[in-house]
Amino acid sequence: MIIIADSSSTRTEWTLLDGDVIVAHALTQGLNPFYLSRREISHIIRLGLPDVFFKRRWEQIYFYGAGCANPERNKIVELSLNAQFRTPVTINSDLLGSARGLFGTESGMACILGSGSNSCLFDGESIVANVRSGGFILGDEGSGGALGRQFASDCLKGIAPKDLVEEFFDEYKLSKDSMVDAVYTFPHVNRTLSTYAVFLAKHVSHPYVVTTVREEFSKFFRRNVLLYPSHKDVNTGFVGSIAVTFENILREVGDSYGINISKISSSSMDGLVLHHASR
Repeated sequence: MIIIADSSSTRTEWTLLDGDVIVAHALTQGLNPFYLSRREISHIIRLGLPDVFFKRRWEQIYFYGAGCANPERNKIVELSLNAQFRTPVTINSDLLGSARGLFGTESGMACILGSGSNSCLFDGESIVANVRSGGFILGDEGSGGALGRQFASDCLKGIAPKDLVEEFFDEYKLSKDSMVDAVYTFPHVNRTLSTYAVFLAKHVSHPYVVTTVREEFSKFFRRNVLLYPSHKDVNTGFVGSIAVTFENILREVGDSYGINISKISSSSMDGLVLHHASR
């Protein structure tokens, strides 16, 4: 039996797998080692997962995570997982998880549009090219964090429509001053900004929201997808809540750049289960 974990900065999806049978499934907080210490990750795992995940030592844990792109950060997660499960661990990036989840052993361009954003070319086995995301300060175009950041800025500057701003401040119990405090003083600001995108999702047909999302998605294509020389010659898939929520706009913007979007999924887990069950 194995454990598969697929983690963004916001949430982690866990599956306990026996052959091709799902024994248990659970969700916890995201486990990005850029924002969490080894102790914090261990605390989230121990308190967040049901007891069935700790019943015995398993064959292997396959962890796919945001922020797991270099050995130093990966070690933080690996040590935490080893301490909790006493099981061998393989750490991979969430981007590889998205590619395997979308395409299995076929090639394609895998894109993430969730709380953050990223993209890569996948040859059916490994990532062969990646335009670096840059994270929520230097990149993450089209993501929930980027949409929330743009909306927050538009609220402050009087650009966003008054009706939306008033409803947003009322629903989130915010003022302009307290929103600025939340962005600049609260920990894990990328999560805070991503929650603002949830508000936009409730107003997906509002002209302001349509325009804002379209502009952010256009940035994602221009600053990521179009930088791959073969971008028009491969199947392109998207994973993430933002991609699913704003699917119609995403496909419209993709079409405008001549991109063939073959698949949009909220999660990589179904594909990862198939991938590991066949091994």
